Amino acid sequence: MNVSEQIRRAVERSGTTRYAIAKETGINESTLSRFVASGRGLSMPNADRLCSHLGLVLTTKAGKARKGR
Repeated sequence: MNVSEQIRRAVERSGTTRYAIAKETGINESTLSRFVASGRGLSMPNADRLCSHLGLVLTTKAGKARKGR
């Protein structure tokens, strides 16, 4: 599962409406709805806001990190 899918799933499982999440994060409601419902992309600043709001943290799996990049 990629990062976008994880964020979508977290939004859906949050128990909070998209409207409330949009208001609390400052993300346009239509932008959030398109991202969750139709799989459209999300800007990095908006992804950061959602992750912060939902308590999501990006980590690497053991043995999966690339060195030298």
